[in-house]
Amino acid sequence: MPRVRCALWLLTFLAATVASAGCGRSTPNSTAGNGAEGTGSPGGSSSESGLPSSASPGTAPDTALGASPATDNGTIGFSALTLKNPFFKIIADSLSAEAQKHGYQVLVNDAERDVNSQSQHIDNYIAQRVTAIVINPADRVAIGPAIKKANEAGIPVFTCDLECVAEDARVVAHIGTDNLQGGRLAGEAMIEALGEAGGKVLVLHFKQANSCVLRVQGFQEVIAAHNQDRQSGRIEIVAELDGGGLQDEGFAAAADALQAHPDLAGIFAINDPSALGAWRALKQAGKQDQVKLVGFDGQLEGKQAIKEGKIYADPIQFPRQMGVQTMESILKYLDGDPVEPSQLIPTQLYRQSDALNDPELQ
Repeated sequence: MPRVRCALWLLTFLAATVASAGCGRSTPNSTAGNGAEGTGSPGGSSSESGLPSSASPGTAPDTALGASPATDNGTIGFSALTLKNPFFKIIADSLSAEAQKHGYQVLVNDAERDVNSQSQHIDNYIAQRVTAIVINPADRVAIGPAIKKANEAGIPVFTCDLECVAEDARVVAHIGTDNLQGGRLAGEAMIEALGEAGGKVLVLHFKQANSCVLRVQGFQEVIAAHNQDRQSGRIEIVAELDGGGLQDEGFAAAADALQAHPDLAGIFAINDPSALGAWRALKQAGKQDQVKLVGFDGQLEGKQAIKEGKIYADPIQFPRQMGVQTMESILKYLDGDPVEPSQLIPTQLYRQSDALNDPELQ
């Protein structure tokens, strides 16, 4: 039987026998007939994005964004990959805002890219009997056992931006970027940037994330097609290094690559933070004019770098749309409506000409 969101109202007016009082969404439970209502206390945040810059892994959910809704219909637990990356803050912010419109609270934890911390977050959400769980998997395979625990507890799990590929781990829906398509756009941008000369290219990777694996796959496909039957102007991927998806690690990896390949012509970084770190390494080595840089994301800082000519182009993502669409999918599931299991949002290539006309950068 579905859990009734207005149970208190019904009890108050039971004597009036109001037959039409049911207004709650159900929380399907795979192990019992009735879902258990999630609980949790929202916390404040003073950051501009509505999220803290970090959270202690392995603790109970530490914050819910914004003010409490007038009606608490349930709680969504969200374990973000890393709140140090603005991209995931935007997802959490938009997810929370959309949830509040429908009377749900969102609890946010920062996994800090650690799958063990994220697994502990899921354990905590299960113990609190949240209505649903949303994660950006810190490891596309190793997160599987934690998701299985949520499956056994009858709590629906949704992935956002990053996918889980572990066997037997049931995810209701994945909402994210079409990363394969975006990687192909990145390859086209690199070909465009290097022109007929071609040259050696570094890939700054983050293989723990399935999204990044797909980006690099799409990039490689386009470069391979470009090189086919070509004697001159070939593009050679000389190294794939872990850029960590962060500025400092992107800087360190790019600096190492420049030592090993002083004639490097291009760098493809799987996100804006690692691309910006790579640009710092190029500037330090005095090679910012020699090496063309293609990023991925379209974060505000990345767009500004494109405007300034530091990054050649980005396939841009739409994290706000991801957060909203994730909550919409949760609501459909709770209402018993069919939910598309894979919802991919196409990227768009963003060049300097786009940045110069972007109202966000005026």
